[in-house]
Amino acid sequence: MEKILWDESFSVGVRDLDEQHKQIIIMVNTLIEMNDTKVDSEIISDTLTKMTRYATDHFNKEEHYMLEYGYPEYSLQKKQHQEFKRKTVDFCMETMIHNTAVPIAIFTYLKSWWTNHILKDDMKYKKFFNERGLK
Repeated sequence: MEKILWDESFSVGVRDLDEQHKQIIIMVNTLIEMNDTKVDSEIISDTLTKMTRYATDHFNKEEHYMLEYGYPEYSLQKKQHQEFKRKTVDFCMETMIHNTAVPIAIFTYLKSWWTNHILKDDMKYKKFFNERGLK
């Protein structure tokens, strides 16, 4: 599976959110590189857990800005974030019970979710935040 390549098309125009997105993409790419790792390997579970914790911190920061600046699609974003967290917790649990189909499902889901979320959903707030001076 191809890794996610960061370029300026991923920039949401808010420096700290871009930096967090870059770190998340690094973690997703680290998991993609593990495509030959056995599901019972602790490295997959540990990396997935680390990424989930980091994503939660990122979502909190993003949601804080949305509330602070009155972003109109806050509720939709929060719902998407909650669904992502639920799904990744499910993946963590499945790796613990050694479901052999999990790695491919994890890699596919994470790559697709983060690419679509940043490029479609997060891009919706780029102009909104930039017009309010958040950069």
